Amino acid sequence: MKPFLFLATRDDDEPADAEYEAFLARTGLDESSLVRLRLEAEPLPELDLEDWSGILVGGSPFNASTPEDLKSSVQLRVEAELRGLLDRVVEADFPFLGACYGVGTLACHQGAVIDTTYREEVGAPEITLTRAGRQDPICAGIPEVFRAFVAHKEAVTVPPAHAVILATGQDCPVQIFRVRSNLYATQFHPELDGDYLAHRLSFYANHGYFVPDELPALQARVRAQDVSDSWKVLRNFVEVHARD
Repeated sequence: MKPFLFLATRDDDEPADAEYEAFLARTGLDESSLVRLRLEAEPLPELDLEDWSGILVGGSPFNASTPEDLKSSVQLRVEAELRGLLDRVVEADFPFLGACYGVGTLACHQGAVIDTTYREEVGAPEITLTRAGRQDPICAGIPEVFRAFVAHKEAVTVPPAHAVILATGQDCPVQIFRVRSNLYATQFHPELDGDYLAHRLSFYANHGYFVPDELPALQARVRAQDVSDSWKVLRNFVEVHARD
């Protein structure tokens, strides 16, 4: 099998490594079949899409809606590299799945409006599959209503006109969307369980996602949540798109 490529942008080693570990667990891949590139640390190399089964993008401290003059030089570089990659990926309808930050990258590339209207606090809200979602292979085996972990400052307000909405939420109406046949983005984190999220929260207590004093109680709440149905998105993506 040709490997999948995992593009990461977290600049703290411990949460970055834990995120990669979570993606390995949920996809069922190992380090040779899910190859990680940390874009915050080094530029994106030239990629031949024929060498890969698909591309996954993880979460990020970056926000697409940050004004350009407030973005760091690293964020500007990463965004430019991802835009160039998405030019090729979209044209080829090449398998792509972005989680959380992947919404910002793919949606912005496709002309969506991204802002803070539908931000969500840390939690595991109910997500509902649309009719299109119930028929899409990456949602196979997922019940019509399921829970998934969210924590984001921005989201899609106006989706791309040609995007297919696969899942919605009460507080954030675009939770999964598809572009063409093979490009996906989830607003929620399909890699996380309660322990992974509790660990991640300890590194982002002062990043505006929650009141720092609430950390212990928040960690206890997320550890009690069952979000296992959301993990199927990643396993399905790999099973559908793995190729020799």
